[in-house]
Amino acid sequence: MQRRTRIATALAALGTAMVVGAAPAAAFPVSAAPAGSVCPTAWGSLAKSRTAATTRPVQDVRTGRHSCFDRMVMDVPGVEAADLGYSVRYVDQLRQDGSGRVVPVAGGAVIEVRITAPAYDPATGAPVYPGQAGQPLPGVDLTGYHTFREAVFGGSFEGETQIGLGVRARLPFRVTRLDGHLVVDVAHRWSGTP
Repeated sequence: MQRRTRIATALAALGTAMVVGAAPAAAFPVSAAPAGSVCPTAWGSLAKSRTAATTRPVQDVRTGRHSCFDRMVMDVPGVEAADLGYSVRYVDQLRQDGSGRVVPVAGGAVIEVRITAPAYDPATGAPVYPGQAGQPLPGVDLTGYHTFREAVFGGSFEGETQIGLGVRARLPFRVTRLDGHLVVDVAHRWSGTP
């Protein structure tokens, strides 16, 4: 219970409360910025990465909306934040690991999100996350999102899981590691107003 409280508190500090124990692919609630607030935009749009790896599999990918940004969360239960490695960057095209095949992703710009966690059980090879390579993420509906346009499963290859996130334009983003979660926020605009 104490761990869930820490996670919920950390996500609340990021601007959106996480619904702990929510059904898979549940969206985060929409929250408004306080009157007169300024949205953070100092995140920049350059590549961001951290080196670490886990054999625990990705079990869910969810999205949510905030008054200042759109959010994607990859759930990897049982992994401490320091053990979640990632690489998040803008790419001209999403190329599937292993094959190099171009995976179409709708939007004015494409962010490649890689997490160094498989989407399958390493002991058996059986899929844990139900994503299908080249297809939209299961259970993720981006209707009404300000920035996100499409989220496509690239695949899971040699212990890494790849997602293509289509966004309206090249915009600032941040990546946050929490116990059991990798969070990617993409700002609605470059200016600091909601």
